[in-house]
Amino acid sequence: MRVYNFSSGPATLPLSVLEKAKDEMLDANGTGQSVMEMSHRSGDFKPIIEKTEGSLRELMEIPSNYKVLFLQGGASLQFSMVPLNLAAVEIGVPKKKASFIETGIWAQKAAEEAGKYVEVIIRASSKDRSFSYIPQGAEADTADAYCHITLNNTIVGTRWPYLPKTGSVPLVADISSCILSEPLDVSKFGVLYAGAQKNLGPAGTTVVIIREDLIGHAPSWTPNLLRYDIHAAEGSLFNTPPCYGIYIIGLVLDWLKEQGGLKVITALNQEKTELLYSYLDNSKHFFPLVEKSSRSLMNICFISREKDPEIRKTIENRFVKEAASVGLVNLAGHKLVGGLRASIYNAMPIEGVKALIAFMEKFEKSL
Repeated sequence: MRVYNFSSGPATLPLSVLEKAKDEMLDANGTGQSVMEMSHRSGDFKPIIEKTEGSLRELMEIPSNYKVLFLQGGASLQFSMVPLNLAAVEIGVPKKKASFIETGIWAQKAAEEAGKYVEVIIRASSKDRSFSYIPQGAEADTADAYCHITLNNTIVGTRWPYLPKTGSVPLVADISSCILSEPLDVSKFGVLYAGAQKNLGPAGTTVVIIREDLIGHAPSWTPNLLRYDIHAAEGSLFNTPPCYGIYIIGLVLDWLKEQGGLKVITALNQEKTELLYSYLDNSKHFFPLVEKSSRSLMNICFISREKDPEIRKTIENRFVKEAASVGLVNLAGHKLVGGLRASIYNAMPIEGVKALIAFMEKFEKSL
């Protein structure tokens, strides 16, 4: 029996995509082989990666002066690649400055890693209220090499409702958990990057969208595998890419187009989110952690209203266990913050959200 998987990642995939992959597991595109077996430099794989890139460009309306790269290492490797390629300098030269807006744990991790290569400046932060909101009025300084934000914060469930003012300073965004959940003006960013395992495909593939003028500035000591210019010049084939992941992403993009594209999927995401938040806002036993102006479309975090920490933990643990018993799985919050979390990415059908609400109604009556 298929369950409703509310995991924050690796996350649920469209059933039709899984069925398509199953049908083509032994024979993809009439080649007599699985994509898992194909040489990344073969004529059989070339149309797969080209089609995947073309579909992504179409759905996101990516301008022609941006490169699309399919890399490995997850979004976490980009915490190093971005500063190395945009701001790192030759040995002995004073470090450049880069600004970071601190809105959650992943934003903190990105800043911490960048600090090995650049002087990190925290321009704004929501740490004072446990990252439950997006700070207003965030701006970069003209001296900054770039400004980094995490557009959607999976652990705490916040989403940027606006973009910080950066002027000529390139804006860099981690969009791992919100890519293709709603329209995004790519031209406002210098670099966008996303681990695939939340809203694009299986774990193991990272998508990087980078403006061409930002390529080619890495210092000479940068390892080849961490240089955007080398990957761009080789069309993501400098080394063996995550071929099967790229193939699955292509199928997910096909599915998105079949749904009607971003306009339709955005409306559905808003409907799912409004249903669940409406329930939580009126619940006697649960409440959402995030301020209304900053609420994520993808990750909804909530806790029990019980004031005693031990009793609250017991209630939440029981909630997770009983939900799993009826096919609603992976509802525990992140280990660093606890509580409960429902991740409702593009592939989560509205029936899954309605099933969760129905379970919550029943669970509350038992308290």
